[in-house]
Amino acid sequence: MSDWIEIGRLDDIPQRGARCVNTPIGRIAVFRTATDDVYAIEDRCPHRGGPLSQGIVHGAEVTCPLHNWVFSLETGLAQGADEGAVRTFALKRDGSRIFMDATMMMAIAAE
Repeated sequence: MSDWIEIGRLDDIPQRGARCVNTPIGRIAVFRTATDDVYAIEDRCPHRGGPLSQGIVHGAEVTCPLHNWVFSLETGLAQGADEGAVRTFALKRDGSRIFMDATMMMAIAAE
């Protein structure tokens, strides 16, 4: 069973941009695409720790602002890199309100 917590509204996030949510497991970047889809991933590139929330959003991907690694917002996998991935987090919308599934965060924090 999921435990959903409200983290903001769609209008809080610029199209093709991101906002961050501070959690017990670190910063999570919440992205809004040009088509108003929303995704949540860790805000730290595994390559050099770049803030993915400051990257360029194109389609359902974000490019790290430090070294141009491209991450899928859907899967968290780096594309065109030898290895690399970031965690993704489930979101849902109710109208313009955005909710994040806190169940995964609690499980990670308990590790």
